[in-house]
Amino acid sequence: MTLKIIVKGKAKGKIMKSNNPINFLGAVDKKTGIIRDNKHDMFQKSVKDVILVFPHGIGSSVGAYTIYSLKSNGSAPAAMICTKADLSVVSGCALANIPFILVSQDDYDSLTDGDEVTIDTEAEKIL
Repeated sequence: MTLKIIVKGKAKGKIMKSNNPINFLGAVDKKTGIIRDNKHDMFQKSVKDVILVFPHGIGSSVGAYTIYSLKSNGSAPAAMICTKADLSVVSGCALANIPFILVSQDDYDSLTDGDEVTIDTEAEKIL
């Protein structure tokens, strides 16, 4: 698997995968980490402590502060993996010190919801 590391770090957790982009400002409760957008495929699921795998973020750059608030409230993902970088997710992960990795579409497709993985950006590996 080829990784492009945007925010360094180590994380371990279960993959929670969506094929839909996420609007952190509008879709995620910043206190609980629960997806509150009833049109999203992860509606009522929590992003807390998971390896959040999704194509990319959408929406306002203020979504970065939602990601930071998730971290401050203890409800943030352990790491995020996307196929495309966008300003709100990159900025939010950098502010909150959440590992953020870009992968190719083929590598994204190979990641399975519910699998336990360990991310080590120093070794540039997802195990």
